[in-house]
Amino acid sequence: MRDFRKSCLIALSAAALTAGLFRLVTQTVPPASAAGAEASGRVAGKPDFNGVWEANNTANWDLQTHPARPMVGQPGLLPGSVVLAAPVLALGSMGWVPGGLGVVEGEEIPYQPWAAARRKENLEHWIDRDPELKCFQPGVPRAMYMPHPFQIIQDTSKIQMIFEFANAQRTIHLNKMEPYPNVLYMGYSVGRWEGDTLVVSVSNFTDATWFDRAGNFHSDALHVTERYSPAGRDVIHYEATIEDPQVFTRPWKISMPLYRRLESNAELTDFRCVEMVEETLYGHLRKQQLVKHWEGNTMNVDITRKVPPGEAVYERYISGNPPANQKK
Repeated sequence: MRDFRKSCLIALSAAALTAGLFRLVTQTVPPASAAGAEASGRVAGKPDFNGVWEANNTANWDLQTHPARPMVGQPGLLPGSVVLAAPVLALGSMGWVPGGLGVVEGEEIPYQPWAAARRKENLEHWIDRDPELKCFQPGVPRAMYMPHPFQIIQDTSKIQMIFEFANAQRTIHLNKMEPYPNVLYMGYSVGRWEGDTLVVSVSNFTDATWFDRAGNFHSDALHVTERYSPAGRDVIHYEATIEDPQVFTRPWKISMPLYRRLESNAELTDFRCVEMVEETLYGHLRKQQLVKHWEGNTMNVDITRKVPPGEAVYERYISGNPPANQKK
């Protein structure tokens, strides 16, 4: 247990260092204003993507078209009805997922049978499993449509993306690079220009990220091909083709617009969620429970911590890799 706690402290220290670097980059490289983008127009003859960008959709909740539903629900009084379950009951209307239109081409995510069952299980156990709730870096393409802005810093040989959520970052390499020797939450990105469209191949993923809060997931065999096409001075048409032969029966695609933030003071702010989720992730390891009771006008909420048995106490995510008997 002592070694485990030491590793947790090392992880938190690394996150703090990353946060410091994040603040340094965002403070020293200001976002491009609308006027600046208009003046420069292009970077070395290519579209100017410098600036702060953000999606405006419900894809982070669910990539597919979906009605409003509880974040965590249970059967209501009438047959077929559903109400908020205890973990989110006090949130009221904020405890409901907003309905939204899908971004998946053809609306279907072509899961293999075992993976379709896993996705259903993920949704039912969302509050225990979603890596976003634990402040894991979101991965690609999820980082592109989270409800947090991100900044693009464009050069002729590299394009840097810095994300507000979890201080995540990725570099798109436009020059020749050696194959990457490890795996990454944000993957390893190599790009090229096809006319005015930036095409990015992203690989070397872990199996520890999801596509959304609806339990859509992948394995470490994931490969993503992104296309960034200008659809106006302040709009990028974004496409991502998903390939993962361990989870899906065929490649599938999502697409959406990304919008440049046009406020004169547009910039990223800190969302250093590692420290925000410390009690959520590790509170059950305290000798004396810290969060126990909350009282409101119409309800009291009591928290009873439990320690998972055996090695499960160390688990922080559900692997997206298939069971051994399902691997091809």
